[in-house]
Amino acid sequence: MTDFILQLENVSKFFGPVISLNGVTMRLARGEVHCLLGDNGAGKSTLIKTLAGVHRPDKGEYLVEGEPVRFKSPREALDRGIATVYQDLALVPLMSVARNFYMGREPTRKVFGVLPVMDHWAAGEAACARLAEMGIRVRDADQMVGTMSGGEKQCLAIARAIHFGAKVLILDEPTAALGVKQSVNVLKLINKARERGISVIFITHNVNHAYPVGDSFTLLNRGKSLGTFAKKDIGKDEVLDMMAGGAEMQKLMGELEGVTI
Repeated sequence: MTDFILQLENVSKFFGPVISLNGVTMRLARGEVHCLLGDNGAGKSTLIKTLAGVHRPDKGEYLVEGEPVRFKSPREALDRGIATVYQDLALVPLMSVARNFYMGREPTRKVFGVLPVMDHWAAGEAACARLAEMGIRVRDADQMVGTMSGGEKQCLAIARAIHFGAKVLILDEPTAALGVKQSVNVLKLINKARERGISVIFITHNVNHAYPVGDSFTLLNRGKSLGTFAKKDIGKDEVLDMMAGGAEMQKLMGELEGVTI
């Protein structure tokens, strides 16, 4: 059995004349947090959607547990245990915590012995229990999701994916719109997922959030990979330097010295 649960091997993706991904290789080990770093326009969104089954590679191979795959839809990826939590979280603000947690997979009971209806009590009890296991306390399972904080919503979406059997959890900028305390809670949840043996791809442009939890790092720039590095082989300052353009940024700063704006 391969040591990698998920692999992209020399993958490219084109949209007409636009090259969104150009020969990208990324390998996710079992039970690791792999951080995908890059600035806006680096190709992170296209790579996420390729992993999630929205796009299919035009070149290269996509392998899951060593087996080449060509997903036709996100549902096929989800059936293989690859769950993606996008920035919009796919939550309905005017629905309860329990209904959001079980959306599309509601537990049911039969009324009059024949009519199936959602079992709200069972859904509420189970949702609260699963969230508590992940360190999230909700006051009431009937609470509207729209009343929750941004961090609580992120944690709900992540806990839902884990509960329904995710082997790989892809997180799209989960801390981008959060404050310091809420970001810390999300990072703790990523650690909890790793402790459960779940592999995590953490997409972000914030090195200060990625470095504390990451085991390895892949850096993207204009659709190309700048390489993958184990945490023991690269420091946070080196990652920042690569993201900022390294020598190019230093050259630009030198040119700007003495310029009055």
